[in-house]
Amino acid sequence: MSKLKVYVKNKQNIVKIPVGIRLLIRRCCQAVLATEKFDKDAEVSVSFVTNKEIRNLNKAYRNKDAETDVLSFPLTNDDGTQEVSAETGFVLLGDVVISLETAVKQADMYGHSLEREIGFLTVHSMLHLLGYDHETSPLEERIMREKEEAVLEKLGISRDATFVTE
Repeated sequence: MSKLKVYVKNKQNIVKIPVGIRLLIRRCCQAVLATEKFDKDAEVSVSFVTNKEIRNLNKAYRNKDAETDVLSFPLTNDDGTQEVSAETGFVLLGDVVISLETAVKQADMYGHSLEREIGFLTVHSMLHLLGYDHETSPLEERIMREKEEAVLEKLGISRDATFVTE
């Protein structure tokens, strides 16, 4: 089985991070890689930020002056090859940036836990880091949605599941 390094950084102090969230993020990342049959050692970085920070990033990198829930920054080269760490030999998948403020709002809006929302955003972004893009076509969007639900269900955090930290 391949190895996975997940770096989780909290760069905000507005929302208290729920207990067990680092483990949840790691499980989500591993589940996506397993589902996608990605069998190389890999590294991913996940950061929690404020709405202000994610808005700045969205404006700088996507030319959209608005808050968003999550941004993905894949480290894929122009020719489609993946970055590999010279030190570890791990594939550097990229960075995931989650606005916890928006995640809290969305969890309330959809009537599920913050953990479920963070799980969904992590799975969604991991698919982006692996090359999926729901903005390119309705078919690609449907494929992504099906994969997201399948992974979350496999982890026991589907929409109607109650989250239990153990």
